Amino acid sequence: MVQSIAAPVFRFAPSPNGALHLGHAYSALINADLAAEAGGTLLLRLEDIDTARCTPALEAALVDDLAWLGVLPPPPFRRQSEHFADYQAALMALADDGLAYPAFMTRGDTRAFAAASEDETGLLYPRDPDGAPLYPRLDRNMDEDERRAAIAEGMPYAWRLDMAEAIRRVGALSFVETGGEDGEAEILAEPALWGDVVLARKDVPTSYHLSVVVDDALQGITHVVRGRDLAPATSVHRVLQALLGLPAPIYHHHDLILDAEGRKLSKSIQSVALSTFRAAGLTPADIRRMVGLPPMRAEATRPSG
Repeated sequence: MVQSIAAPVFRFAPSPNGALHLGHAYSALINADLAAEAGGTLLLRLEDIDTARCTPALEAALVDDLAWLGVLPPPPFRRQSEHFADYQAALMALADDGLAYPAFMTRGDTRAFAAASEDETGLLYPRDPDGAPLYPRLDRNMDEDERRAAIAEGMPYAWRLDMAEAIRRVGALSFVETGGEDGEAEILAEPALWGDVVLARKDVPTSYHLSVVVDDALQGITHVVRGRDLAPATSVHRVLQALLGLPAPIYHHHDLILDAEGRKLSKSIQSVALSTFRAAGLTPADIRRMVGLPPMRAEATRPSG
């Protein structure tokens, strides 16, 4: 009896907190192309854990843009805001296992600590791949009575991963990367570069790192295709997958679309919205050409759900 092999599952996972731009279009099109080439499925995930900035109107506009582009998978779509219980369960599993702790220092506190350290030692304080100073871990070994008292007094805190302990338990990790110049390669994970990353905040009961690995596992994602700027975060994701007993997808980190000044397209700098190109009369074929993708092959099939 021949054992059947499950078809590949890809996902496009934007945040509905602003208008889609050409960078989003590029990533969505690559996901759709690779899913079609592999005979797989493409899913849409709405990463809307920031419920203040992510709105139904922005979600509707996002869905409309993807439908126009020809890469909208059939519903239902997974909305992260509807699955906080999944992330809470994963967080508590880590906390109960001594791998997550309440962290009371804010980002401002951490920046001040780093500045003071640099003034005192004359040495550059360590920073993560995004340039943020590593969390000082001063409250990692806080006395349990002191910690309970601080929480009881209403002192705000985030949950952070004890990265040193996590690495001690899981050992060396790697991931398969297919988006490099040399094709498929095994990449050594470097989670220590990130320090004690945030797993949940006081106002959002999860984080990008935690929710993405939980979602990928629950949705059966086999291939993660996303921008090259997220490649370093894969090291964190591999650690969380190992700690939580979750499968590791194959990763493909693609190039970024840059503006005329060489900056990554972003909602924060108000990059030209995809809807603006639509209103100007451009077609999906025009968008493919603008982002450097070849025309859609006539025989290529649309992603199915």
